[in-house]
Amino acid sequence: MIANNDQNNQLPNELSSTFKELNVFKHLRKAGITKSVGFTCAYLFQLIFCLIFENKNWYQVLQSNKANDCPEKDAVYRFLNKPTFAWRWFLLFLSTHTIEKVTNLTSQDRPKVWIVDDSSYDRNRSKSVELLARCFDHASQKMRFYKVFRMLTLGWSDGATFIPMDFSLLSSKKSQINGLSSKVDKRSSGYKRRVEALQTAPEQLPGMVERAMNAGIDASYVLMYSWFTYQPLVKEIKEQGLDVIGMVKNLKQRYLVNGQRVSLKELYRFAKPTDGKKGILRSIHTTQANGVPIKVVFVRNRNKKSEWLAILSTDCTLSDQEIIRIYGMRWDIEVFFKTTKSLLKLQKEFQSRSYDGLISHTTIVFTRYIVLSWQNRCSTDERTLGGMFYEICDEVSDLDWAVALQQLIELLEDALKMSNKKIQKLIKNQFQHWIAGLPNYIRAYLPISVCES
Repeated sequence: MIANNDQNNQLPNELSSTFKELNVFKHLRKAGITKSVGFTCAYLFQLIFCLIFENKNWYQVLQSNKANDCPEKDAVYRFLNKPTFAWRWFLLFLSTHTIEKVTNLTSQDRPKVWIVDDSSYDRNRSKSVELLARCFDHASQKMRFYKVFRMLTLGWSDGATFIPMDFSLLSSKKSQINGLSSKVDKRSSGYKRRVEALQTAPEQLPGMVERAMNAGIDASYVLMYSWFTYQPLVKEIKEQGLDVIGMVKNLKQRYLVNGQRVSLKELYRFAKPTDGKKGILRSIHTTQANGVPIKVVFVRNRNKKSEWLAILSTDCTLSDQEIIRIYGMRWDIEVFFKTTKSLLKLQKEFQSRSYDGLISHTTIVFTRYIVLSWQNRCSTDERTLGGMFYEICDEVSDLDWAVALQQLIELLEDALKMSNKKIQKLIKNQFQHWIAGLPNYIRAYLPISVCES
């Protein structure tokens, strides 16, 4: 745990170098996440960031024997529940900076994509959480309504690394349990995010895309599942300068073929069979009812071979195989959701009733994923993201005895300064022999001045 006697030098070695490389604290200040008195925001941020690697939540830390070295509970919750902190801009600044670094390691020929999807943010046992609503969880095996938020997420991927860029915890106007707090300043970032939470996902997405484009994040396609490929939204994203690739449902949407308005099932019959490519049944160039030209590729449903799935692309120059390959990159966001919930303690670590607390903690969890993704991308070995997570947990557990060892050495150095030169020389020689015999992994934790003196 981060001791309060040295607030700026308590991250594990591997995390400390990554924080500096990604300018995490600089992005915090740039987003206006600062304090004038008390513990700094940088210190509180890294304190919460490292909780996951201790395998403890905040309550367990306060009950442990390390509680005296940590801030009071209220200091942390005031930090998380502050409505004026612009957490959205912090995440966007950090993701933009990281994506620039990842792009330098990526071939220019590799397609870069933005991926849109939503996942449940479960608070099923809560009663008083702000803006909590009952939503139908289509991904649940029980297929029923839960007390949740819908976590709408926009991320960037090059097929090897996924970086979350923006998110919104969506509530519902119709099935809302708790309303919006009247105490929040309407000029604050927190109030604006509360208003956005009552919008639908199609209303949210164009704004997310626009913010990412204004930040200068490069991408050629927006990938989305069938929940989002409605024709008005596809047209709006296309008008913003990006092509859309997504799965299409057989709904009331109509397509124009030879002057006729046809459904998706009828479009399948108009499409010409392909030349026997495995899994690809048919493809056709057509136009949406709102005038957007598209290409639709029909592929065999691997779960039920008697049925087919349809994938839409607004880039009509792509081959059938290329459309399928690029759409396959959408799976990166599913891995992201699984990792943040299973390993990084999303929705479990803090049980805040404030909507600001949910936003801030979710942003910190996304930051953990970005840091691990960047380390995984830079790593020269075959470690997975989960493997890197557990190795950092081991390093954090070693941090306490490493700090104690450094403090003992500093105490010995102070005592030596009070003795005569002859004794100083004798003890220093013995000390250097002892250090030389230590294993390398222990010497790595010693101060550089001790190893060189």
